[in-house]
Amino acid sequence: MTTLTVQDAMTAPVESITMDHAVHEIRDIFERAHYHHLVVTDKDGTCVGVISDRDLLKNLSPFVGKMAERSADLATLDRRAHQIMTRQLVAARPSTTLRDAARIMIDHKVSCLPVLDAHKNCIGILTLRDVARMMIRALDHASASRAA
Repeated sequence: MTTLTVQDAMTAPVESITMDHAVHEIRDIFERAHYHHLVVTDKDGTCVGVISDRDLLKNLSPFVGKMAERSADLATLDRRAHQIMTRQLVAARPSTTLRDAARIMIDHKVSCLPVLDAHKNCIGILTLRDVARMMIRALDHASASRAA
């Protein structure tokens, strides 16, 4: 049986944003593309953080677009990515085994891992959904092998 790696399961390419993207732009990306995570890069393209859809919801006023909306609620749309992103970067390399990556996600209580090259550039993203998809394939393959 082949050892699965992060590269086998990751999603690529990855949509990334800069630290200066406004919350309203981030919200639009999440709504348009149905992503759950965005990678945040600095000016050189180096991965410096992640924003999840949950991070966005925590930092967006629930009154935006509602009758009770105030100027303070609208101001939450002007905040920047660097103000709401998770800076404690937990990442993986493409050669990391899928098992080790899953363990990292569980141990660090994160739902995604940016996949970084040697220069800390993001070349993909691995999510819990990607891990589950690969597990299902492996289980299906094992079942088919036993049945044959």
